[in-house]
Amino acid sequence: MAEQGLEGSQPVDLQKHPSGIVPTLQNIVSTVNLDCKLDLKTIALQARNAEYNPKRFAAVIMRIREPKTTALIFASGKMVCTGAKSEAQSKLAARKYARIIQKLGFPAKFKDFKIQNIVGSCDVKFPIRLEGLAYSHGAFSSVSLYAHMYVPTSRFSW
Repeated sequence: MAEQGLEGSQPVDLQKHPSGIVPTLQNIVSTVNLDCKLDLKTIALQARNAEYNPKRFAAVIMRIREPKTTALIFASGKMVCTGAKSEAQSKLAARKYARIIQKLGFPAKFKDFKIQNIVGSCDVKFPIRLEGLAYSHGAFSSVSLYAHMYVPTSRFSW
């Protein structure tokens, strides 16, 4: 039975989410092995939306618009893909980056694709005391208070 939930105008399946609170995926981080050595300078010079500054960072930074993501492409053939809003989008984006590398003449494959991290958020409609949460559940949480940013953050993992 779908009813109006706390997350705005989208109906919430209260059988699936009894609280009415549905997390929203914000970022998916995945990795893939292209299984070949890469010449980063060649990639940066020939590919669109690619930047490479080896003095700053040892990878090519490449972006695509759909799905809106960023890839870090290393000379070892390893690639990190960030910014997708779903696991399917992350895999699609990683495949698109691999295809770009193939079109540049590298024998890139698509091995060992893995979701490394998922970030989600939700409005629980009440204040959360992060210090108390970290104290009560210290085995799987840590708190970082960035006073200069006024953004308290908490990492909760299980």
